[in-house]
Amino acid sequence: MSGDSDCTRTSPSAGSPSDSELLPDRPKYVCTLSPDLVTKAREELQEKPEWRLRDVQALRDMVCKDYPSLGTCLDDAFLLRFLRARKFDYDRALQLLVNYHTCRRTWPEVFSNLKPSAIKPVLESGFVTVLPHRDPQGRHVVCIRPDRWTPSNYPITENIRAIYLTLEKLIQSEETQVNGIVILADYKGVSLSKASHFGPFVAKKVIGILQDGFPIRIKAVNIINEPRIFKGIFAIIKPFLKEKIANRFFLHGCDLNSLHQNIPPVILPEEYGGTAGKLDISAWNELLLASEDDFLHDLSELVLQCDSSPHDLLVSGDADEKQCDDSLRGMKPQLYYCY
Repeated sequence: MSGDSDCTRTSPSAGSPSDSELLPDRPKYVCTLSPDLVTKAREELQEKPEWRLRDVQALRDMVCKDYPSLGTCLDDAFLLRFLRARKFDYDRALQLLVNYHTCRRTWPEVFSNLKPSAIKPVLESGFVTVLPHRDPQGRHVVCIRPDRWTPSNYPITENIRAIYLTLEKLIQSEETQVNGIVILADYKGVSLSKASHFGPFVAKKVIGILQDGFPIRIKAVNIINEPRIFKGIFAIIKPFLKEKIANRFFLHGCDLNSLHQNIPPVILPEEYGGTAGKLDISAWNELLLASEDDFLHDLSELVLQCDSSPHDLLVSGDADEKQCDDSLRGMKPQLYYCY
């Protein structure tokens, strides 16, 4: 995608065609949705094909007027992600776009040098992958397995980086923009020592990104094999969840039949009582690593303009680290009790 911003451009004067020649043409948007998905987008997202480009231009104009130094990509396809994620509500889509950049600029441990090759150890561990088949609603299933993480090898932020890049890759698909995704989290073997790395500060950051800082629709979060310690983990997470998202959490324990009510066995690997063969992480890893050049191009262009600072873009709702540390101290007794 092109990251060039049009916010400071002016129309070239007569007799100076060289000015316009220096400005690359924005890629022309071509819809890749099937007729069924066009209908679904109209019914669920208020997306009207005949007004689509008008809506994109309206969001582009708002960015240029209200956040001229945001330094964001203004391509049709890129902005369309944010409109779809907020059902074509201009104001909410703009806020989501600003949050998207704010998250990137205020958490350098996650977003610096963010590219697939940088998180290769996480991918090879199998911590996060995407199942090869979509569910009956056309949604990809993102599989997260915390037991594959060894804290002594790398910090928890590396796992977050891997999840973020996975979502970035998935959201490139218009089908995913409309259908959303499903998360399957296997908490088998998660110990107190691992849970302690996921304190309120990290929890708030991650939840903030997933709820308000990334243009993706999370339709369900299925938790499987959760130990007693998960009660403590969820106690940390829940205060930061909106009611709509909290209602999309399903705790299945060791009951595979319960899981199969949400995700059909035909797309699940054998490890989860499915019929789709052994869980194979290699295909997704190869796909993501092969996208290295795309990420280098895309992410390098999402830069902050020199006349702005991250604080200029902050949105309401951010708690300071001291408050989160105090919350963590209050949560530790719960973690030990549940364990």
